[in-house]
Amino acid sequence: MAVNSRWRTVLGGIAAIVAIGGTAGCSASTSTATSGASPSGAPGTVPLVVYSAQGYDAPVTKAFTKATGIPVSLVDDSTGPLLTKIAAEKNNPKWGLLWCDGDTAFAALDSQGQLLPYKPPVALTTAGQSLVPKNNSYVPVSATAVPALIYNAARANGVPASYNDLLDPKYQGKIGMNDPSQSGPTYPLIAGLMNQLGGQSGGVAAGESFLRKLKGNGLHVFPTNGDTLHALETGQINYGLIQSSAAAGELAKAPKSANFDPKIVYLAKSTLLPAVIGIDKAAPAAQQDEAKKFIQFILSPAGQQAMLTGDPSGDSMFWPIVPGVKQRPELPALPAAYQQIDPYFWGPLEGQVNTFFDSTIK
Repeated sequence: MAVNSRWRTVLGGIAAIVAIGGTAGCSASTSTATSGASPSGAPGTVPLVVYSAQGYDAPVTKAFTKATGIPVSLVDDSTGPLLTKIAAEKNNPKWGLLWCDGDTAFAALDSQGQLLPYKPPVALTTAGQSLVPKNNSYVPVSATAVPALIYNAARANGVPASYNDLLDPKYQGKIGMNDPSQSGPTYPLIAGLMNQLGGQSGGVAAGESFLRKLKGNGLHVFPTNGDTLHALETGQINYGLIQSSAAAGELAKAPKSANFDPKIVYLAKSTLLPAVIGIDKAAPAAQQDEAKKFIQFILSPAGQQAMLTGDPSGDSMFWPIVPGVKQRPELPALPAAYQQIDPYFWGPLEGQVNTFFDSTIK
């Protein structure tokens, strides 16, 4: 997600969604805008209500309206408040389409029967195909990775290559990461760490043990990407574990100096993190049809181009999963070795893992 605090309060939103039959006490404030055409749109159309936590969503929805004539009512907010809003509206949904990073929340929505399965008639890369759920309950449209290890080469004392390298005393007090209860991409980071260390059978225990050791080596925890990057820029830390798009955005926009020279490496193995779109199963049929057209547009050359230019130092730093679409030139190549986690296994564990992190690691 972007460097701004777009992923705050994800834990509350996920907890609200996973709670069977429960509703959130109140939803976070949102910013709503109508994109492109007038609310009435062309004859026979209704506004498509898009809940989105993407940094490029406004220019993309405008491009969609321009291309199709379908009006869009955009609700742009961080992922947590959007999930809380969806949970609060469970008995009277107002959204037609949800678009954010990470598939664990979509697995939770699917388990409650809230998503309309859809398989767009678009070819995907091998990586993209691997992100498609077996029941087509949601649609991946791009990819990032967690973690990207961003480090200040002007001050760094070596370059870690694995998670265990982070425990070396020479890195003591110089490593930072985000708080998973506030930064949405950080839970998939931790789930990926756990999956790598012990799989689904022993990963939680192995991951908790590792995080305790990392804390013992002076780990700093900051709320979100922006805070971790600020600590890197000011010398409080020399290494940061964040989402690849935020790290690449920092390299693209941060001025280099004798004291600050940011670079990126990927630990073995980073976790592939998809940006995902889901369609509300309870939405009117006309809006569901428009949502399908939106997904088709997003995966078209015009839609991909709008995504790649809409937030050039933030969320536009993604790896395309549509064949023939090139990533932004500032973005390093997708790591050759990466893993994927099962969102239907790790999603329900998010509350447990984040509670451990808040009580033991922060």
